Amino acid sequence: MRSVRWRGNLPAPFPDMAIRNTAEATQRLTGSTERLEAVGPVTIHHVTPSRIPDWLSFFDHDAFAGNPVDAVCYCTGPHILPREQEGGLEHRSWRQNRELMIGLLQSGRAFGYLAYVDDKPAGWVNASKRSECSMYRIGDGAAPPDWDVISFSCFGIAPPYRGHGLVHLLFQRVLADAPTRGAKWVEAYPFNDQENVDEDNWRGPAKLFTAHGFELVERSPRHCVMRARINSAARA
Repeated sequence: MRSVRWRGNLPAPFPDMAIRNTAEATQRLTGSTERLEAVGPVTIHHVTPSRIPDWLSFFDHDAFAGNPVDAVCYCTGPHILPREQEGGLEHRSWRQNRELMIGLLQSGRAFGYLAYVDDKPAGWVNASKRSECSMYRIGDGAAPPDWDVISFSCFGIAPPYRGHGLVHLLFQRVLADAPTRGAKWVEAYPFNDQENVDEDNWRGPAKLFTAHGFELVERSPRHCVMRARINSAARA
């Protein structure tokens, strides 16, 4: 869900499939791009199979309003891209990714929450186990083991609802439910460059994780890995 402006310079090379994805996204992204000055009450719900239609509506129309280049993802990137890979979805169709994520949500391999404002899906967090996320999975010998870690893989907030605390509310819900999911740790991967939080920082703000006791365990040129025990993060 890396943000690339359609009206700006497109990545090169830009494959034919990516051009078709972007062109088709301009037709289905009907959501508003204007930020609201105030929003109503926010409720958070786990995306069970019965809520997948709401999840699809969010990604089909609202999540990437004003940014059709990235509308191909449907949050599949954390589940299918190798560790440290930049991009990588340019040759897949948005329909492929849409169907893949439906299957992952139905099976429970992908796990996340929708934030609703006035009964409308407005935000999303992918909080799947690290064992289900090839982008973050370590493999045999990992300490802690991949299946013991919940990954804050991705946040997505529709443009009208940015800057109204939805990321924090989604984060809090993940922590609140984490003890029931058979994991011992939570992990985040914020970018080192935190300048454009609303549009580019889909991995979440580092200051949020720091405030809840996450400790730096690894730093790469592009991002860092932060981790906390579930109980201590929930109490912070």
